[in-house]
Amino acid sequence: MRCSLLLAALVAAAPALAAPQPQSELDKLFGQLAKTETAEDAKPIEGKIAGLFRQSGSATIDLLMSRAEAALGAQDNKTAEKLLASVTDLDPAYAEGWHARAGMQAAANNDTAAMVSLQKVVQLNPRQFEAMAELAGMLEDYGDKAGALKLYRRALALDPQLEGAARKVKALIHDVEGQDI
Repeated sequence: MRCSLLLAALVAAAPALAAPQPQSELDKLFGQLAKTETAEDAKPIEGKIAGLFRQSGSATIDLLMSRAEAALGAQDNKTAEKLLASVTDLDPAYAEGWHARAGMQAAANNDTAAMVSLQKVVQLNPRQFEAMAELAGMLEDYGDKAGALKLYRRALALDPQLEGAARKVKALIHDVEGQDI
């Protein structure tokens, strides 16, 4: 019984014990990303940034995320969904838990839930350019072209080489802002 209470207390405290993201390293990487000239040059930096975003600072959250990833790889979506729900329940401030959950929801054609989860990601991590672009694409699909344009622009401000985003902005500018005379 004591062991169960101790384990429950440790799990509940996991978000509070999480290590802060290494801001100086993120700042440095975003500075490098802003200077890239090609998508090829940007890819390794984007990967490093994504790796830093995934750092939860909690062994419990990391374990649940790895098990969810394994469940997805085994096509066990129900288990993955439960594991990701546990991640966001245990640490609602962990943006990448919401991001992974949004991917599951979108794959299950639950666009409303995916959009809510992506909004949560962007709120929790205003530098999560991939989530911004994903949410922008969904907004565009549902006819909110102005909202999509705003998010694509925010994503491009963070990652000027973000795949496909510049093309989307050009197309949406014409639709949202019209054509110059």
